Amino acid sequence: MFKKRESIFEVEEGKFLSPKFDEKGLIPVITTDHKNGEVLMLGFMNSEALKKTISTKEAHYWSRSKNAIWHKGKTSGFIQKVIDLKIDDDQDSIWMSVDIGNGASCHVGYRSCFYRSIPIGVSENSSSLEIKFTEKKKKFDPKKVYKNQPNPTKL
Repeated sequence: MFKKRESIFEVEEGKFLSPKFDEKGLIPVITTDHKNGEVLMLGFMNSEALKKTISTKEAHYWSRSKNAIWHKGKTSGFIQKVIDLKIDDDQDSIWMSVDIGNGASCHVGYRSCFYRSIPIGVSENSSSLEIKFTEKKKKFDPKKVYKNQPNPTKL
């Protein structure tokens, strides 16, 4: 499915998909809502996840916390249906536009994983920085949806 990377011209100007995965075999994916362009999440795909995403038209990622392919929404029911899939100029990152209906993309329960805002223009000498919630209400209760599954957030 992927063409071998043989020349810079072919990678940048060619018509064949030649993704560049990092040393861990991953490529970053920024996922946005196709209706309004809102950033929903940043994830990673390995070769298998990218192939599954292309063939099924549903988002599959590589879960770094579980070390496994992750079909987004399989547990929660909020499947990300792929509307558009783009690759950047040097083919080392992906932008995926998805339809999540009235669902959510964040395992914490918010619509977007980017539900807090960092204040800017604050002195570098500040001892701590208080972030502000931009989403006030969760779309679902993660304890009910994920039941006894371990939290993927690592300290």
